[in-house]
Amino acid sequence: MQNDMTFCPQCGEQKIQNIKNRKWLCASCGYELYNNVASAVGLLIFDKDGRVLFERRAKEPRRGFLAFPGGFVDPDESAEEAAARECFEEIGAKVVSLKYVASFPNTYEYKGVLYKTCDIFFAAKILENNDFLTQKGEVLSLEWKSVKTKAELDSLDLAFESARKTLSVWLESKE
Repeated sequence: MQNDMTFCPQCGEQKIQNIKNRKWLCASCGYELYNNVASAVGLLIFDKDGRVLFERRAKEPRRGFLAFPGGFVDPDESAEEAAARECFEEIGAKVVSLKYVASFPNTYEYKGVLYKTCDIFFAAKILENNDFLTQKGEVLSLEWKSVKTKAELDSLDLAFESARKTLSVWLESKE
């Protein structure tokens, strides 16, 4: 899949070309627009038994699949700030601490547009005795899953490969 434009956003000519899905270039006016990578965050939250908290996604892409609480980093926001904000927005939990786990590239297709992302994952501690309040339209449900073996990891219906790779890194660090 390739993100294409029909008209140049600057001069309106139909001479805009997609160059390796990395940038668009208008042969008429020289306008250049780069297709830069977006930053996203995900949080690994554990209960006292070592189970991982997952959201069941309420929207595309990958509606109904499991994902970590998280989302895109806003302009002028650090990855850590985004992680705390997304955690509160999506599940109503306040982050107490974050520890970097891993980052992986991801592809996120939404409404016919292909986004390349760099997904940054943190192990998060949240306030204890938290009453979760899920964000309607984003989260169908919350589920605690055991991910203590590769077999348990392989059995998860995860929305994104970057999450699977992160859990694999996390499992390896526990061995």
